[in-house]
Amino acid sequence: MAKAKPTNPELIRAVKMLKKRSKETGERLWKYAAEKLMKPKRRRVEVNVSRINRYTKEGETVLVPGKVLGAGVIDHPVTVAAFGFSKKAVEKIEAAGGKCLSIEEFLRMGVPASKVRVMC
Repeated sequence: MAKAKPTNPELIRAVKMLKKRSKETGERLWKYAAEKLMKPKRRRVEVNVSRINRYTKEGETVLVPGKVLGAGVIDHPVTVAAFGFSKKAVEKIEAAGGKCLSIEEFLRMGVPASKVRVMC
């Protein structure tokens, strides 16, 4: 039986960009994030706002190779890059003074892997 591949063009584009960044910089973080995104949808990462709040400090940058959900509270500004966001998650992150970015926007910013925290 053939292995199914994702058909979402946005997902495919994000994975290609992550792999390209990994080859250019030699940083394994980007390849790891690409591998997490290529998993089947039911096994993809889902992170609640409360987890981001718990494990980050003010001003940090977070990469979620999946979706950010709105359960919980966030009390400090952070920049969050993810493949998807729920409406409540966007509202809560922006109300705390943070930013929500797609993975493509995040990669265009050119943030080095050493300044990024991955949430899985």
